[in-house]
Amino acid sequence: MERKFERLQEIIESHQGKVAHLIAILQEVQEEYRYLPEEVLTYIATAMKVSPATVYGVATFYAQFSLIPKGKYVIRVCDGTACHVRGSEPIHFALRENLGLTGGESTTGDMQFTVETVSCLGACGLAPVVVINGDEVHGQTTPESIVGAIKRIVSLEKQGESKSPSETGCCQNA
Repeated sequence: MERKFERLQEIIESHQGKVAHLIAILQEVQEEYRYLPEEVLTYIATAMKVSPATVYGVATFYAQFSLIPKGKYVIRVCDGTACHVRGSEPIHFALRENLGLTGGESTTGDMQFTVETVSCLGACGLAPVVVINGDEVHGQTTPESIVGAIKRIVSLEKQGESKSPSETGCCQNA
């Protein structure tokens, strides 16, 4: 077995290679790589003795999986009705401008940040809502507060510290 696939094999073995555990396996693999590379999907299929189409089908069916690389910090801006009405567009624009994202780009060149627009985050009462890395919900966000959070994250990264967004002091109203 190639050295670069050792961790993949460990994940598969921790689930006894059961096809019924494919979603959990893909979740763990994506956590490891921050996305699901094609060669990894092929390896998983081969190791589990299932067709590549089966693995690819699961990876493309569920919105939680990504076949393209994402940044270390994934920022999801809600654009559901409540968030849209309360100003999610200026927040999204401020994020993209601050991070230097142009055109169809969603991830910064240094792979630090990915900005995504989502239809609903289920926190309409806190609109507009931004979630960073899936576990930090920031409500009543403004363009200024989210840009401030990004600047704090960048500053901490430059200092060699990796902090969760809640430790950056973003959006204290959440």
